[in-house]
Amino acid sequence: METTVTTFAAAHADTGDTAWLLAATALVLLMTPGLALFYGGMVRTKSVLNMLMMSFVSIALVTVVWLACGYSLAFGEDAGDGLIGGLKHAGMAGLGPDSVQGTVPTLLFATFQLTFAIITAALVSGAIADRAKFSAWLVFVPLWAVLVYVPVSHWVWGPGGWIAHHLGALDFAGGLPVEITSGASGLALCLVLGPRLGFKKDAMRPHNLPMVMLGAGLLWFGWFGFNAGSALGANGLAAAVFLNTLAAGCTGLLGWLFVEQKRDGHPTTLGAASGAVAGLVAITPSCGSVSLLGALVVGLAAGAVCSYAVSWKFKLNYDDSLDVVGVHLVGGIVGTLLIGVFAEKAMTGGTEGLLYGGGLAQLGKQAVAVAVVGAYTFGVTYGIGKLLDKVMGFRATEEQEHTGLDLTVHAETAYDHGVLGHGAPVSSSVVPSAQKVQSQA
Repeated sequence: METTVTTFAAAHADTGDTAWLLAATALVLLMTPGLALFYGGMVRTKSVLNMLMMSFVSIALVTVVWLACGYSLAFGEDAGDGLIGGLKHAGMAGLGPDSVQGTVPTLLFATFQLTFAIITAALVSGAIADRAKFSAWLVFVPLWAVLVYVPVSHWVWGPGGWIAHHLGALDFAGGLPVEITSGASGLALCLVLGPRLGFKKDAMRPHNLPMVMLGAGLLWFGWFGFNAGSALGANGLAAAVFLNTLAAGCTGLLGWLFVEQKRDGHPTTLGAASGAVAGLVAITPSCGSVSLLGALVVGLAAGAVCSYAVSWKFKLNYDDSLDVVGVHLVGGIVGTLLIGVFAEKAMTGGTEGLLYGGGLAQLGKQAVAVAVVGAYTFGVTYGIGKLLDKVMGFRATEEQEHTGLDLTVHAETAYDHGVLGHGAPVSSSVVPSAQKVQSQA
């Protein structure tokens, strides 16, 4: 974010900046339903609705937590050593309609930041698709938001946050708080829950690729609000970031398809969607630090690297269902590190990367930030996951997983045909509910 220190000094909000941030906030919120479609199309027919639900319920859960204490802890005055904010604004206390953050209303700034927190939590769900208890997810999301997302956001964007103000690492729009936290958290939960039934044995192909492409399109559309909105104003920086975002998404798509063509002999629609997302992930931290040329290279590098990274799960035996680790963690690392190579003074206002004579110093700072955020996120998420697994169980039963979470957990199906497909046994307690739902439909 261009502005990292919360102030209330401005006499009034700028109407142009406010109008742009209102639009950007709506765009970022739209990304979560877009993600739901993206993820929903990638799973099998028996768990489509469950996947959609995990994203949509994250909107409600994170919003409540953010308003209660999340915003204050992330963006309130530093409570010491750059680690966490205070509770002065818990319950949004003291933030009336006349309160201003830079040139926009503080309530709007807080809402914009809320949409980031929402989609970050929703991203994690893709790593544990098809096998997580919905009830456990309802408990996990609030705990994770407070213990992982909020502190990391304060480190990177909050007043006095140690990563931005003491370490000096750069992150314009969320490579650390969004991409690396979601990817590292996804990896931790993969290990807690274990692989899906039939992992590496059964075909687990996306059931609806048009839905995946639609979701990717909505994500790309919303990403302009995500990145360009982080300029917090309708200005030249927002315009440059907007173009960088478009460019990196394009080269990410092309990079992934190039690897597919060379490795597999054919480009795929899933590859195109995943490549675009990989490029967008990587440009998120760097969009406000690199030139257009840098953005093109960042996107291309992410598309190529992530296309290889998604296959690591088969070699290392962790079941990242929808490639959250391979795309978001790896893509976030690529984009965050490349700031240290391609950062330009014209964009940063001073900091330069290795390619422009800045030496290795900035690259080192970026690497430290990546390592610390990744390790902290993985450790805390793993602890939360293990605790919930012990207390209430985090993984669905074998019967639920085999039959499908849509029918066994939600008593609904996404499609009329193949309701009880896959040759799965269905308990007597499930069938009446399913029949009731189908008759009502």
